[in-house]
Amino acid sequence: MASNNNNSATQPLIPVFKGEKYHLWSLKMKTLFKSHDLWELVENGYIEPTPAPAQPDQPLRDTRKKDAKALLYIQSALDDEIFPRIAVALTSTEAWENLKQEYVGDKKVITVKLQSLRREFETLVMKKKEYVQVFLSIVSGLVGHMKTYGENASEETIVSKVLRSLTKEFNHVVVAIEESKDLSTYMFDDLMSSLIAHEERLNMGSEKSDEKAFQVRGNSSKGRPEKSGGSSGGRGQGRGTFQGHGRGRGRGNFADQRYQKSNLHCRYCNRSGHVEADCWTKQKDENKANFTEKVEEEANEKWTSCGI
Repeated sequence: MASNNNNSATQPLIPVFKGEKYHLWSLKMKTLFKSHDLWELVENGYIEPTPAPAQPDQPLRDTRKKDAKALLYIQSALDDEIFPRIAVALTSTEAWENLKQEYVGDKKVITVKLQSLRREFETLVMKKKEYVQVFLSIVSGLVGHMKTYGENASEETIVSKVLRSLTKEFNHVVVAIEESKDLSTYMFDDLMSSLIAHEERLNMGSEKSDEKAFQVRGNSSKGRPEKSGGSSGGRGQGRGTFQGHGRGRGRGNFADQRYQKSNLHCRYCNRSGHVEADCWTKQKDENKANFTEKVEEEANEKWTSCGI
């Protein structure tokens, strides 16, 4: 039993293609083939000797076995509705090319689609108030899509594109990177880490400002005198309208409001001074929880717009 579990654990996880987002599926399959030293065979195929030998030699038997394994991976990776497209294919190369022809197209179609993706890549800019991770995800998706059509954008091209497409909040970061880094060797992953870290610092500063503003609003009414019908203007205005014996204008009301505020307790963050409906911590957590969903939605919308 233990050996069976070990064998099943080593089986590759094969992505299933259901007729959508062929470019993503094909990239995953290429990685799978490469991990088993099969990609060169799938991409280039092999030549069967003519006539077929009655007793094939060992190299030919090994090649046929590898090709059958690759074909099995392709067949296993297709939904039942897609499988008939390659049911008659006898080799992995034939099956792979059949799918590529149907979901990518011939050279003319590929050229048109690639031109559209290049235009989309060049005109793409980060939107105001858009998360930088959303923007970088869209850039990465476009680059990956172009790769399936034979366009391999260099790291320098991608990095330069991102740097000139960010919003003004990142201007000083862009200047710092351009002055301190060699853009010909600077990697997109390194740029992504720097930009996300910078955005987190910006958000932390914004959060502190929001929290301070919330506290100021909560204290804005402290010390304000409440007028009564018999009160009159002058130096002593407001003294007769407050409970307590504090000196000066409004001091009794300040103490009373401070006492009332201290009695409030938030059930969400377990802090005093406010209630759950006004909890800034809860609002921050809800925004973070929605971030991943927002990234996926905006990226999918962008990819859909370019025919993915």
